[in-house]
Amino acid sequence: MRTKEIKRNSLEPKVIIVHRETRLDELKRRYNTVEQARFYVEHLGADFNDYVADDKQYKSALGNVRQTYQKIAKVQLVDRSFLSNFIFAGDETVVVVGQDGLVANTLKYVKDIPLVGVNPEPERYDGVLLPFNADEIGKLAPETIKGKRQQKAVTLAKAELSNGQSIVGVNDIFIGPKQHSSARYELNWKNSTELQSSSGIVISTGLGSTGWFQSLLAGARQIAGAVNHDRKGLQKGFPWNSNHLYFCVREPFPSQITGTDLVFGKVTQNQPLRISSHMPENGVIFSDGILDDTIDFHSGLTATVGMADWKGRLVV
Repeated sequence: MRTKEIKRNSLEPKVIIVHRETRLDELKRRYNTVEQARFYVEHLGADFNDYVADDKQYKSALGNVRQTYQKIAKVQLVDRSFLSNFIFAGDETVVVVGQDGLVANTLKYVKDIPLVGVNPEPERYDGVLLPFNADEIGKLAPETIKGKRQQKAVTLAKAELSNGQSIVGVNDIFIGPKQHSSARYELNWKNSTELQSSSGIVISTGLGSTGWFQSLLAGARQIAGAVNHDRKGLQKGFPWNSNHLYFCVREPFPSQITGTDLVFGKVTQNQPLRISSHMPENGVIFSDGILDDTIDFHSGLTATVGMADWKGRLVV
């Protein structure tokens, strides 16, 4: 935890508010009208009123947050679909109104800019990354743009390919097949190399260590044995600002030419993870479960995975 004073133009501080479509918005975009959307949802036996209530609550919260910051700063709204192409100047405060996933998705693009997570509906969302509620942000907003709130550092993972491409993960990075099939690759870690066939590799950050990482720990005896006495500690996750990552190989298959020894380990700055693809097609790398934002990982390419050279800064 730290407090950091941010130098800003006191006459006109800038705030970027990141928002998303609601489930109702997505249905209207797909079915053109609310009536058609209602027919589709109710035909499947679901409660359409829940979609309406969710939409109303989210847009009310978003409106309240926007009005709050407009009183003290220049405000710009950015839909999450534009994040990958949006250029941040570096002197803004970024406010995210939405679920934890939207905060994680935004962190990878804002780099060292402080980020404020606002929970639009605490009764619906746990809000691990949403320390502020929409109804309380009013009195706290001036502190968030003046850099007077504490900030929690978040380590990000980064995979760099031999062709110059790279991808950043806030929770985790997946390397493996595009479809439900086996991935073939050569894994190099701690000066050891092994040819492997598996359903892919998951590299987890501290922030993501209570999610997919826990599923892997729970389901793999080999991994549980590898972590040995520290297993109970890892089952609680590891700190968000840890200067290391962990990798897990999913379902490694032993054969005459593929091994199962290098299936779990810690990735540090001086001990990165390198994977060389042996997949002529369908090899991919994506982060944080976002399948629409992938990079191809085909034969001849090598990925070096370590920490990103910046940390996310979550205002708390």
